[in-house]
Amino acid sequence: MKNLRVIISGGGTGGHIFPAIAIANTIKKRYADSEILFVGAEGRMEMEKVPNAGYKIEGLNVVGISRKNPIKIFSTIWKFQKSLNRASKIIKEFKPDIVIGVGGYASGPTLYKASKLGIPTLIQEQNSYAGITNKFLGKKASSICVAYENMERFFPKDKIVMTGNPCREELLSSNITKEDAYTEFNLNPNKKTILVVGGSLGSRTINKSIFSGIEALSESDIQIIWQCGKLYFFELNMDLASKGNPQNIHIHEFISRMDLAYKAADLVISRAGASSISELCLLGKPVILVPSPNVSEDHQTKNAMALVNKDAAILIKDIEANDLLVKTALETIKDKDKLKTLSENILKLAQHDSANRIVDEAIGLIK
Repeated sequence: MKNLRVIISGGGTGGHIFPAIAIANTIKKRYADSEILFVGAEGRMEMEKVPNAGYKIEGLNVVGISRKNPIKIFSTIWKFQKSLNRASKIIKEFKPDIVIGVGGYASGPTLYKASKLGIPTLIQEQNSYAGITNKFLGKKASSICVAYENMERFFPKDKIVMTGNPCREELLSSNITKEDAYTEFNLNPNKKTILVVGGSLGSRTINKSIFSGIEALSESDIQIIWQCGKLYFFELNMDLASKGNPQNIHIHEFISRMDLAYKAADLVISRAGASSISELCLLGKPVILVPSPNVSEDHQTKNAMALVNKDAAILIKDIEANDLLVKTALETIKDKDKLKTLSENILKLAQHDSANRIVDEAIGLIK
């Protein structure tokens, strides 16, 4: 296929951006002459991450509806209307063969306008519970790629294709060793390691809960790799300094080599975003999930429960994390049988080659 032209729209968090880039990379591997344009939301993470990955991106001035401040709804509607006009202009100028939506603010106006213009659209729904926007877009979408069963609750059954969620290719490299990981993070190879991640933006609850148990952690015979996020890094560094900077606590604003971080980890503490869960499944990592309550339709809890129901993860509610997270983590990492069970069961849920399957579906939609 010559001169394939694809728009990929969405973003907001790494959980939307990394799968989108994985899809783009797969298209480029198959069709070297293809043209790919991303459409994101101005001021969001994708405006930095996508160009860093080597792709062009256009921004829409679009925001989500504020559930805490209904007064802002008028501003939101105004911005959405402007974004529809901007998306229409981008689509008409770029002339894509297909538009792929990966979730996030920008995917709404972009996919809506594409379908209105008669261009095939594909939704990549990452979560076990579809949000309002994707449910609406799904009525007109040509195909909907999903990662969980029973998604016919939200979408027309005949449009659903089970593909799984694409993951960052570098995470699956078999060339790295535990020794590489220990060296990268200055770890003791004789100690168990807990990796703490709160999503690409960081998690206030997880950070607060880890720090509240810092004495127990610092006195234990384990070590922590802790990605706290840009917003919390300075304050937590000061807090750790007040505790004497425990030598077994390794705090980072952001971890670029997540392949090495996962390799070092015997146990992971994480939010329950769909992309994070997909990565953990592929890697077979025991995990304690702390679903964020600040997401639409409480979809992270639903993502987590899909694993918990198969004894493939431990769930701690956000409201209980301060009291239970560190205690549960220390108990779990000492329980070899529990770690083995969690690892075996989460690995069974892995869906391989997701990006290729999504690209297969996209190509099949192009007339």
